[in-house]
Amino acid sequence: MAKATFSQLAALACVLGLLLLAPVPMVRAESDAFVAGVEDLPLMPGLAEVSEAGVVFDKPGGRIVEAYAEGAVGQAEVIGFYRQTLPQLGWYAVGDTAFRREGERLEIVILGGDGDLVVRFTLQPN
Repeated sequence: MAKATFSQLAALACVLGLLLLAPVPMVRAESDAFVAGVEDLPLMPGLAEVSEAGVVFDKPGGRIVEAYAEGAVGQAEVIGFYRQTLPQLGWYAVGDTAFRREGERLEIVILGGDGDLVVRFTLQPN
């Protein structure tokens, strides 16, 4: 096996350095999306946020957030996703679609039927 010379190694390092610096297109996966105004409330895959319908308000007693998302998913899927995901983020269930954490209450209301529904997220102080 032949040994590489210093100049060969330097040339390889330059090529690798250029490859590492080349722009890489960033595609945001659906599962990486979060509800606006609540940095740790994931947006379920299959839902898209209705940005013009949301409200975010900070007050001395805590924040108030109301956000909406829509999608062609089932009610049971939505409930299952949030009941599985939110406890991993420190939320504990106080009902099928209500959660609490650190002085805040999150309510998830599902409007419409399976396959064409709207989900309302309401976050407010306890």
